[in-house]
Amino acid sequence: MKTTVTSKTALVVGANGVIGRNLIDHLGTLSDWDIIGVSRRGGEDSERVRYIAVDLLDEKDTRERLSGLTDVTHIFYAAYQDRPTWAELVAPNLAMLVNAVNAIEPIAPNLRHISLMQGYKVYGAHLGPFKTPARETDAYHMPPEFNVDQQQFLERRQPGSSWTWSALRPSVVCGFGLGNPMNLAMVIAVYASMSKELGLPLRFPGKPGAYHSLLEMTDANLLARATVWAATDERCANQAFNITNGDLFRWNELWPKIAAYFDLETAPPLPMSLELVMADKEPLWNAMIDKYDLRNISYKDVSSWRFGDFVFSWDYDFFADGSKARRFGFHDFIDTEQMFIDIFEDFRKRRVIP
Repeated sequence: MKTTVTSKTALVVGANGVIGRNLIDHLGTLSDWDIIGVSRRGGEDSERVRYIAVDLLDEKDTRERLSGLTDVTHIFYAAYQDRPTWAELVAPNLAMLVNAVNAIEPIAPNLRHISLMQGYKVYGAHLGPFKTPARETDAYHMPPEFNVDQQQFLERRQPGSSWTWSALRPSVVCGFGLGNPMNLAMVIAVYASMSKELGLPLRFPGKPGAYHSLLEMTDANLLARATVWAATDERCANQAFNITNGDLFRWNELWPKIAAYFDLETAPPLPMSLELVMADKEPLWNAMIDKYDLRNISYKDVSSWRFGDFVFSWDYDFFADGSKARRFGFHDFIDTEQMFIDIFEDFRKRRVIP
């Protein structure tokens, strides 16, 4: 790994997810950062990035494997472990953050900031219709909710420390990432590619009301820029920010445009569980890999059907007020329709889809 003169060392926890991967890519374009990626699987070192494989649920393993990271100045926490119920999410996701902070804080004297990745679950968006636009000042909902527990851990820990924290609250994050349980762009791309292969129109598979509700998305690259901004601008110390593309859409307008990108017709929406109807499609996927000379990526690693069902079930408005970030100095925005097209183009260039 090439040694460069830098002033900041980033520890990206959850380095292989959509958020972590894109954050590392963005940091790699900035000359004043050393970058260390942490995940269960580790990764392949490059000129700018060193990877460490860590089981963050194991406190001893976390301390041992991170024990040499005395130069860390910024922790970017974007790790996540899925569980069957909301209540079961709390213990592992809180423990991973606590273990990471407990391992780094005592040994890194120049630690300046801890960045926490959250989402609209803070507002109860996953439970049903919630107040929109959601604002950072909104009251918390009845627990359990691991996003809230994580932020409260940092709030309790920060007083008297040399570091500050920030919490980023994106909507659904879209970008490149494999083996991720929450990758909506991949859901749509694979679903559309298989529909085309089977000679079918592209049907919206969600609840009828979800086709007409008002939503927003968050581009992973935009989120990466916002995350670094919040971690390095003193005005953002100990603050939470909604981070969104800046526009709103309805699937009934965007869905036909997505279909057109894949040269598909649309047909009336038909509610169906993708987790169920796509469960038997692995042979089709493998045949498509051979037919179109795609990268040999396992069906499991491109399948986020359960998350797709979740997003397409939102028959209520799903958006937040992003003006606080603008008032504090972050002004980037992106057109959501163009975001999806760009991501699909990226998938094709990477030979993930035909």
